[in-house]
Amino acid sequence: MYSRKIRVEYEADGQRHPAPLKWLDSFAMRNFTNDQVFDDTLPTGDGAIEIGARVPLERLKTAMEDWFRRKGYLEKGAALLVTEQVGQRRQP
Repeated sequence: MYSRKIRVEYEADGQRHPAPLKWLDSFAMRNFTNDQVFDDTLPTGDGAIEIGARVPLERLKTAMEDWFRRKGYLEKGAALLVTEQVGQRRQP
């Protein structure tokens, strides 16, 4: 649906895990009404979202990390990794 495929993982105790779909849905629904820049986000599975061209990746990471910590999903000391899947970009 959107042009960019994004991988969302968290690192805890030296291991990487995909962010659960529940977390991604929670973030997407919250931002659906609170910040228009994130309207173009679509969770597609554990650790996977698709985003539109106007969504800034670093701002997305910062907002997700903040939301996940406030919800208690991301524990103190855990790191969030948000990366664009190179070569996976769809043509608009």
